[in-house]
Amino acid sequence: MTPLGPRSVVLAAREVPLGGVRAMNVLRVLPNKDVPTIGAWCFLDRFGPADVRMRVEPHPHIGLQTVTWPLVGEIRHRDTLGSDVVLHRGQLNLMTAGRGIAHSEYSVGEDAGPLDALQLWVVLPDGAATGSAGFESHASLPRVSVPAEEGPDADVTVVLGSYAGVDSPATAYTPIVGAEIRLDRGTRTRLPLESAWEHGLLLVEGDARIAGADGLDAALSTDDVLFLGDARDDVTVSSETGALLFLLGGEPFTDDLVMWWNFAARSHEEIVQAREDWEAGSDRFGHVVGHGDERIPAPPIPGVRLMPRRRRV
Repeated sequence: MTPLGPRSVVLAAREVPLGGVRAMNVLRVLPNKDVPTIGAWCFLDRFGPADVRMRVEPHPHIGLQTVTWPLVGEIRHRDTLGSDVVLHRGQLNLMTAGRGIAHSEYSVGEDAGPLDALQLWVVLPDGAATGSAGFESHASLPRVSVPAEEGPDADVTVVLGSYAGVDSPATAYTPIVGAEIRLDRGTRTRLPLESAWEHGLLLVEGDARIAGADGLDAALSTDDVLFLGDARDDVTVSSETGALLFLLGGEPFTDDLVMWWNFAARSHEEIVQAREDWEAGSDRFGHVVGHGDERIPAPPIPGVRLMPRRRRV
């Protein structure tokens, strides 16, 4: 694949409803109309920070992995494989949809409480996209220290894939990185990047400035992603007051990708079939443990043919 080259494109977060009739609002960055994917990362939501009673009822997925990374509060995950897990800060839930799975996500308790989390999706390559479903929860993830040029060293948690020679234990199907980066007050550090991969940086909290050898010099805004393109060996990140960031990256995903609702596929027909199967209560998606008849119905398919998403930058 021809390298894209370095880029400096701000992908702004937008507010959207999530969760059907009892919807809560979330901030969505991916997919973006100009940059639908960063590596195999095809979706990024932040729900919170807020005091909420989250009730995302059973809903289906195909062709992707869901990556749930809590920042504040607890999240209860239940799925059609029989999983029933309460997720805490610093832990990872990774659900592989394959040909089909369904799950629910609730905040813990009956009353509203503080909740903040990132929910990301990774599109699966051919084979895995139509393979078996799976679920794994990781209570401990590896960390690596990145030496600082000024201030304390950066602390990096490798959530998915590989970073700076450290591998996450979570299952990945493409060359990828998802990593949480914490900078202390006054830190400036050079973050190494895989030059053949695309990358983006999300500012979760605090302040951060990004500089690069190509003249890049940009201040990040909270909840936006700075898309960096590829062909970079590193970027310099600095913070005056301290920052929490999330690094997304990976080998460019070059296959056709048709995304609609909770589905990732290669064609309009695959999406239509998955919707019909969900609405018909097909065994393809099964029944979420601990639930009765409650579920999120699929919206109507648009009256046009769903087409693959294309990058515009």
